[in-house]
Amino acid sequence: MRGLRAFGVMLWAALLCPAQARADEGMWTYDHFPVASVRERYGVDLQPGWLDHLQHASVRLSSGCSGGLVSTAGLVVTNQHCVIGCVQGASNATHDYVADGFLTRRREEERACPGLEAQILEAISDVTAEVDRAARSADSADLPRARLAAAAALEERACQGRTDALCEVVAFYGGGQFKLYRYRIYGDVRLVFSPEFGVSFFGGDLDNYNFPRYCLDSAFLRLYVDGRPAVTPGYLRWRGTAPRAREPIFVSGHPGSTSRLLTNAELEMQRDLYLPTRQFVRAELRGRLLQYAAGGTEQARIATDTLFDVENKFKWFYGRGRALADPTFYAIKQREETALRDAVAADPALAAATGDAWGEVARAIERYREIFLRHEFLEARAGSVSDLYKDAVLLVRAAAERERPSGERLGEYSDSRLPLLEKQLLDDRRFYPDIERMGLELWLAKASEYLSPDSPEVRALLGREAPAALAARLVAGTHLAEPAVRAALWRGGRSAIEASDDPLIRLVRATDAAARGVRRDFEQGVEGPIARASQRIAHARFAVYGEALYPDATFTLRLTFGQVLGWREQGRDIPPLTTFAGLYERATGAGAFALPARWRAAQGRVDPATPLDFVATFDTVNGNSGAPVVDADGRLLGVAFDGNLHSLGGEYGYDGRTNRGIAVSSVAITRALRRIYGLDALAHELDGETPRPGRD
Repeated sequence: MRGLRAFGVMLWAALLCPAQARADEGMWTYDHFPVASVRERYGVDLQPGWLDHLQHASVRLSSGCSGGLVSTAGLVVTNQHCVIGCVQGASNATHDYVADGFLTRRREEERACPGLEAQILEAISDVTAEVDRAARSADSADLPRARLAAAAALEERACQGRTDALCEVVAFYGGGQFKLYRYRIYGDVRLVFSPEFGVSFFGGDLDNYNFPRYCLDSAFLRLYVDGRPAVTPGYLRWRGTAPRAREPIFVSGHPGSTSRLLTNAELEMQRDLYLPTRQFVRAELRGRLLQYAAGGTEQARIATDTLFDVENKFKWFYGRGRALADPTFYAIKQREETALRDAVAADPALAAATGDAWGEVARAIERYREIFLRHEFLEARAGSVSDLYKDAVLLVRAAAERERPSGERLGEYSDSRLPLLEKQLLDDRRFYPDIERMGLELWLAKASEYLSPDSPEVRALLGREAPAALAARLVAGTHLAEPAVRAALWRGGRSAIEASDDPLIRLVRATDAAARGVRRDFEQGVEGPIARASQRIAHARFAVYGEALYPDATFTLRLTFGQVLGWREQGRDIPPLTTFAGLYERATGAGAFALPARWRAAQGRVDPATPLDFVATFDTVNGNSGAPVVDADGRLLGVAFDGNLHSLGGEYGYDGRTNRGIAVSSVAITRALRRIYGLDALAHELDGETPRPGRD
């Protein structure tokens, strides 16, 4: 708790003076990056061309991660944990590429990643006026749908005539601002290299979100166009020298979400219901997965991807819960809101324009408390980790939604989103019946527990069956694991869905009305009123503090900056770098601290002083995984893959004294490619040299 209280004390001054510089805090949009602050703090003068180059070399992955272009032939560096689904999908009982690594020496060996899409941001434009004008006449209940309709029209117009582009309207500052992001999309993404899980996640869950770390959490993908590697001249040059202590660095990634601008009422809802409910269910899922993985080598292989994701999120939510439970931190959040409200009240014109915005949010949150469990188990978290169930929902809803005009659909089914949905649905993916059954059983059991067995929704879900029996029957009877079946249902539309006797399709058909109903209650009674009130709060915040603010993370491209720097903890200094020597010293040969065989054999071939991982003061959250870390010259210095324990409170704020992001160094990656894996051609490509035969 000591660390979180220190975090709170530091944050107080920052939150109450948001227009002032806050050390290295900030997930800045590229069109609003504080160039002057960087110049003042680090003496680095970033020119517009520098920002443009980094923007167009930054990659967003549909797996929820980031990456960076690192050659002229579409090569992308990211994290191993960002591609583990692709690696596991390529594996089987004979070839476990997760455990043994995936290596290629020729382009013909590069393997497609089903369902994975890469996106590179081309342009940003402000469309606030257009969205506001279209939604002005809507009341609070209909505001989300009115905004969606306006956004869909803008997206369609901006991407008209292009099949290689994605257009997205994104809300910032609680709806105080809207921007249209246009991406170049690559649907053919292939796996080039992935190290063994034992070295990419060395130390396992014990070391996760800690430092020192000794991980080679890196991987390479390649973008293809028309069956050939994409031509990408605007790549990031690879730096072959180690990071230096206090060196300025920049991280260009896609942070998923933060909640730093929420009202106190919204934070209380997260603390009281949202976080604990999800954490209780996730804890049980983690236990079931661990028990399953202990059943044998094949079970452990099958569970790896899902277990990694669950354990990672368990720590995220634990850190978020601790931050909100800390009274010092929470007092800071209360003072922050009070300071803004007092400033608004002191300006009669601003007070009149803002109205009772905070009260409106609080009343909407009370409504959310009433419907939260129904919304959680019937809509938001329905199906748990079952991909087959999610496919069934997608098929049933898409059949109905595609019959409506794009602007009148549920947001995820607008015309601009359909191509990616179709790709993810129809690609030939691997399903694991045991994991599917486990996810469905847990969801059905928890829905019964939280909503009560006698509720009409649970009766519609279970009928007369027990959760375990129903889950087993659904997984045994469905044919949705077959790509041809999914394709026929997708292309057949409503008539194909209504004629289907697939048990998962039938279950979704029978329960979709209730799920849509609670979603409608959420949109009209919670999301709509909060959106209307948050827009006025955002305008008030701009009026009081100006535009020296960055928006909450939205899985859009952001640039953060900092320096390579350790921190002080419990009376000792934590150094910013680890080395290969530390890795071999830490390797005990047991469990998560056992090195793969090729790493043990190569110990004498790698300079032990080679830097492996490093920490820096960049502001990071989930989604930044795989983001390129570059130096002041724009050269790739490392790849972000984690944060320390203090960064887990980053959902709600930032403490520059202890909050650190963690990256694997570029020099460690190339040393491993050459000395441990013998992949000289890939290393040559990174160095900008002519590839050896077989790599062209």
